[in-house]
Amino acid sequence: MTVHVVHHTHWDREWYRPMESFRARLAELVERICDQLDAGELGRFHLDGQTITALDALAVRPDLAARVRAHGAAGRLQVGPWHVLADNQLVSGENLIRNLLTARRVAADLGLPLATIGYCPDAFGHPADLPRVLRGFGLDTALVWRGAPPEHARFTWRSPDSSTVTAVNQGYYEPEVLWEAAGAPEKLDAFRAKQAARDADGPYLLLNGGDHLAPRPLPAGLAATEDTLAGYFGRIRDRVGDDAVVTGELRYPGDWLTFVLAGTLSTRLYLKQANAAAETLLEAWAEPLTVRAGRTSSAGLLRHAWNLLLENAPHDSICGCSVDEVHRENEVRFARVTQVGEHLVERALLDLGLDTRLAGDPVTDAAAIVVLNAHAAPSTGPVTVDVHTAPGHTVTALRDAAGAEIPYEVREVESTPLFCADLDILPDTRQTVRHRITAVATDVPAGGWTGWTATVAPGEPPAPPVGVPGRAVTRGDWTLTVADDASFTLVDAASGRTLGGLGRLVDVGDAGDTYTYDPPVTDEVVVPVLRDVRVHHGDVASRLVVRADLDVPTGLSADRTARAAERVVLPLTITATLWGDVPELDWHVEFDNTADDHRIQAHFPTDVAATTWHADTHFSMLERPLKEPLGPLPTERGHEADAGVAPVRSLSVLPGLAVLAPGLPEVQGIRGRRPALAVTILRAVGWLSRPDLRARTAGAGPQLRTPEAQCHRRVSASVGVRLDTDEATLAGAAARRRAPLRAYQLRPGRPTPAPVSGLRVDGALVSAYKPAEDGEGVVLRLVNPTAAPTVARISGVEARWTECDLAEEPTGGTVDPTRIPMAPYATHTLRTT
Repeated sequence: MTVHVVHHTHWDREWYRPMESFRARLAELVERICDQLDAGELGRFHLDGQTITALDALAVRPDLAARVRAHGAAGRLQVGPWHVLADNQLVSGENLIRNLLTARRVAADLGLPLATIGYCPDAFGHPADLPRVLRGFGLDTALVWRGAPPEHARFTWRSPDSSTVTAVNQGYYEPEVLWEAAGAPEKLDAFRAKQAARDADGPYLLLNGGDHLAPRPLPAGLAATEDTLAGYFGRIRDRVGDDAVVTGELRYPGDWLTFVLAGTLSTRLYLKQANAAAETLLEAWAEPLTVRAGRTSSAGLLRHAWNLLLENAPHDSICGCSVDEVHRENEVRFARVTQVGEHLVERALLDLGLDTRLAGDPVTDAAAIVVLNAHAAPSTGPVTVDVHTAPGHTVTALRDAAGAEIPYEVREVESTPLFCADLDILPDTRQTVRHRITAVATDVPAGGWTGWTATVAPGEPPAPPVGVPGRAVTRGDWTLTVADDASFTLVDAASGRTLGGLGRLVDVGDAGDTYTYDPPVTDEVVVPVLRDVRVHHGDVASRLVVRADLDVPTGLSADRTARAAERVVLPLTITATLWGDVPELDWHVEFDNTADDHRIQAHFPTDVAATTWHADTHFSMLERPLKEPLGPLPTERGHEADAGVAPVRSLSVLPGLAVLAPGLPEVQGIRGRRPALAVTILRAVGWLSRPDLRARTAGAGPQLRTPEAQCHRRVSASVGVRLDTDEATLAGAAARRRAPLRAYQLRPGRPTPAPVSGLRVDGALVSAYKPAEDGEGVVLRLVNPTAAPTVARISGVEARWTECDLAEEPTGGTVDPTRIPMAPYATHTLRTT
């Protein structure tokens, strides 16, 4: 059986070296590839699955551009189909779509054709919706590895919406087979025998290359042929058995050295939180407001923001499993995305007549406030706004657009200088008093805003309330009580249910590395001890503010088999809030982490028996089995234990209980007498990879120290708890949790805006509302993430909509906006004509 050889390199843009160090080597690699292609030593070469490799190399070696372009045009050099090889599970569905859209644009700019294979060689598992995303770009194949079912060498992979691709399960790292001509025939025979054990029929694919390696030519006289990935898939496309069908996510336990590396879901969680915030800023705020304002001039800035965000998406970047220098640069990129995104929001609002630049004399009588709703449905929820007044003045009342008083809380007050400058505003600093106030905004119009007025008068601002001692608070039907371990018991008078242990923090040791959680041989479980509770009860909200101590070991023992004898106290502040008109418990914890080698999870148990739990992923709700916290430890070298954790976008559901935790993507559904959802809020480790773990019996990368992965920093985590059971209701609540209402004080002298509505969608969620990539019109993506069919209706905007694919290419005729059938788990992408 002939082996089909694809020469390639797998290029981690940043990993055990920072990006610029890798890029210098990448430029050398691209020159060497061009030389070998010119000389005929290589027939073809796959420059990994990402266009950013070519972009990065040519940015420092523009002299290679013509050669690269010529080899691409001749079919000798393949790139793509992605712009970056992202971790498929830790980024949003829109992030994956923008990744493929960006690759098309970059390839066109470089004059390179894109590969037509869904190449995903080293992602740490694959999401259920990936076939849908690939098919949306005309890609009907996928090369996968980690997490793929080991019993299938190739299979039909089906996503929840029934999209399918032909998938090949193949490790990408095989450089040793053909690294040297001496012994290559024997090594090739051994490779063929290994593949035959998985697939008796063949043909076989040999990916001749690996991480950051230059190619070696094919030794003469071998029973192998140089090929492309597209060529190989063309030969096996019709050779997938009817019984080889896999549905849903690919997180199956692997064979030898085929690790899923689930610990990367929670390594350096601050990166995951920053990514979720940046995605929300662009997807929910910057793009829709740009559309609403008709700001065609913002297209370049939007692309720039997405380019920066995509640079943080690779699996060694967002997963937190690189050297510390890499992740410092990641944080800077996230900050840059935020700067661009907030500027886009400000400029769109300015074009819409909402000037949020606080220039001029501070207010002495009234401040206009705008409350913005990012969702295509009316929204109710808490909102916080800073109102700056002149010194010696204070906020005395808050009123809505109709003049009715709105209950509010003063959370913070401080005297502070306020600086403002812009293209049309001379730089100026004014002394002000900043009043941070919180209120519940009710029924803010879909896709629009409403206006409030803060009455201002001379006087001293009230001191923020300090609360009174107590252990319980009641609001409506819910009574909340804090226990001695700083967890909460919720009693719902309407249903008669009592849920105890909500938010119970559990700290355990972690002898693992950035890839894998590994419990020490002798572990110690630590829970908080209550120190003080203050009750705050007002017209806006009722809350318990808890001070507690978590007395934990400082790290591991010298031999790493147990937790250290020395201890350190982590003072915790835990706030549990019940907001008026919002059927949701808002749980929040903050602390400074000064301990090493430990993991903290927040447990949320239900009072209903269960064997499975559900969670949202990119566009679908998935069902998963409840498991033990950690599967059996492997006894053979080169294997890993089932970590029990799974990736979640923002919503996890047990019967009778839902947990909303955007930015905290690692969740465990734990079986037991009281099934629970455990949300990881911290995992602190000090090594990139170690070879001496019990939960993974081989290294996963270089053995390098990563002291900053211990996360000695401020840790903050927020979770919403609901008792709803309807998937559509919960999906909407999760979307609002990801993108809560925003409020801004408007420029002094500006009038209070009247309520204004915009895009409204009933019967579906909006995943994207953005300018079209080609600059012609607007793209709207609707999602039904539930198992029940529904019918969507678009209103609030005047437009003629036509169906298109994820690549924004037309696929059908005009759509009736008043009736869009949505099958279970369906997406519909529309654009204006």
